[in-house]
Amino acid sequence: MVVTVLNLPYPHRPKKIQKQLLWFAIITIALLLAVIAAGTDIPFLVGRVTDNAEIITEGTRRTLTELLKSHEDKTGNQVAVLTVPTIEGYNIEEYSSAVFDAWKLGQKGKDNGILVVVAPNDRRMRIEVGYGLESTMTDLLAGRIIRNIMTPKFKTGDFNGGIESGVIAIVETLEGREVLNIADSENSEKKSPSGFQFDGPDLGLTERILLGAFIFGIIGLFTVMGVLTPGAGWFLYFFLIPFWAMFPIIIVGTRVALYLLTGYIIVFPIAKLLLRDTEWYKKANKALRTKGRASIGGFTVTSGGSGSSWSSGNSGGSGFSGGGGSSGGGGASGSW
Repeated sequence: MVVTVLNLPYPHRPKKIQKQLLWFAIITIALLLAVIAAGTDIPFLVGRVTDNAEIITEGTRRTLTELLKSHEDKTGNQVAVLTVPTIEGYNIEEYSSAVFDAWKLGQKGKDNGILVVVAPNDRRMRIEVGYGLESTMTDLLAGRIIRNIMTPKFKTGDFNGGIESGVIAIVETLEGREVLNIADSENSEKKSPSGFQFDGPDLGLTERILLGAFIFGIIGLFTVMGVLTPGAGWFLYFFLIPFWAMFPIIIVGTRVALYLLTGYIIVFPIAKLLLRDTEWYKKANKALRTKGRASIGGFTVTSGGSGSSWSSGNSGGSGFSGGGGSSGGGGASGSW
């Protein structure tokens, strides 16, 4: 009896291990995706109008179904309506996008679908627009339909009328007809009863808090550095004006951003002039001129030929950068 022993070279073994790890990673990712999908309750597509929240009358459901079928026969566009009692803490944009993708609204290659989502218990709604219709149903028009046509009726509890009017406005817009009451009126420009209004992007409270902490944390840090730094602090003052003018708009809207910019322009010089007469500021300014460096608030300020620079005591320095992203589709969201 002859036994043949195959002695594989050592380099072959890591390849086998790598293959096993690759399969393990694929299985793990698949399981995670399955858990995520199971956690997101995507309703079944039962028709052009899926009223799981039971806020649309039978007559309105039939009327809208016939209207949307006629519109699809005429243009090929697919418009669907979904109502759910609550999205259970999900972001309305993410939820609408997930339903849109699961239902595969619109024709393949044309992406000409629109989904209207209303969650009455969460007081949230959204018009999700496919890529192919973004030039016709722009974010601006979608926002106006939500703000000026649907929201007023929702505020009075007339969900049935608000959804019907909103869907009719969407169809009329897609077919190039004039839509009544879609333009912003003077009343829509007025402040809310609290005297404070967000007129910027439609973000939820959580998104505003997180983005605000990031944006104001960054420009706030550099503002404090500018106030505390002798000499080059005035450079930071002028350098930060565009940042205070633009970034707060994302969080608080244009009106409040203007107030913040005005406050920055006025308060920064006053704070700097007040600090100029303090002993530690004079000492730091003198140290910069004589030694070329000074310690302020745990940071080391060094002066060069053209100004000063900050460091935290290590040679690596510090910095920040930002990135961007894509929403996966246009549209607008709203609340009431």
